[in-house]
Amino acid sequence: MTEHDFRYTLLNPQHTLTECRALAPGLYQVTGNGGSIQAGDSLLVTLKGSRDLSMRLVVDKVRHLINPPGQWLAVAKGPVFKELSILQWQVDCDGCGVQLDFEFAVDAKLGEAARAPAAEARIAELGWHNRAGRHLCPRCHAREA
Repeated sequence: MTEHDFRYTLLNPQHTLTECRALAPGLYQVTGNGGSIQAGDSLLVTLKGSRDLSMRLVVDKVRHLINPPGQWLAVAKGPVFKELSILQWQVDCDGCGVQLDFEFAVDAKLGEAARAPAAEARIAELGWHNRAGRHLCPRCHAREA
């Protein structure tokens, strides 16, 4: 099981994605070029419409195409979104006042109630902490610990 990184920040013409589309919630069809993709491998792909969010897909089946050489088509499993929405929010550190501008993904079908938990999960991924409603950047959290 190998991890293949296809995020936009790593543009490499010999190792790229041509298409990534949802077949059903949690099931994706991915077409790419390069790499030795095999069943069980994971693919790290940038979310469409995002500047820095990505998702991990696990390859279920792969078919290597003859023409063009090196191209493949895979079916992979990943996060379940009925309607993906990329939102941008800001949070201020209650310790030092530094501001974090960030994006997060949420299933829009879940409505407004799903936004805050998705945002909190994303800022936790970025190293921030929430203690009793107070947001602390990694530096301030280390000072209080």
